[in-house]
Amino acid sequence: QVQLVESGGGLVQAGGSLRLSCAASGSPFIFMTYAMGWFRQTPGKEREFVATINENGDTTYYEDSVKGRFTISRDNAKNTVSLQMNSLKPEDTAVYFCAASTQGAVYLMRGVSDDWGQGTQVTVSS
Repeated sequence: QVQLVESGGGLVQAGGSLRLSCAASGSPFIFMTYAMGWFRQTPGKEREFVATINENGDTTYYEDSVKGRFTISRDNAKNTVSLQMNSLKPEDTAVYFCAASTQGAVYLMRGVSDDWGQGTQVTVSS
């Protein structure tokens, strides 16, 4: 079983930046065998894909509205995945979740995973 803990959320003005982090652990658990991803959800809506990264970190995927503004990265030595969010917009306001999958980054884009964090709130004021 995988445990995922997000951090780094908060309140920021439009145009500002935030960096989210997700620490992964478990037993047994080999971080580098998991694709990782970030998703977000607003009240009354389904959770949506934001970004995923493959197991060794050399391939990434982004939802169209965040391309060029968000960057997903991972540190396999520290078992962490991060989401650098720049040029934030009010419509980026959501609870952001970290997810893991052994089925690959493309599969994870579908939002199908047994392993999710509790989420961290990001609020962007206009």
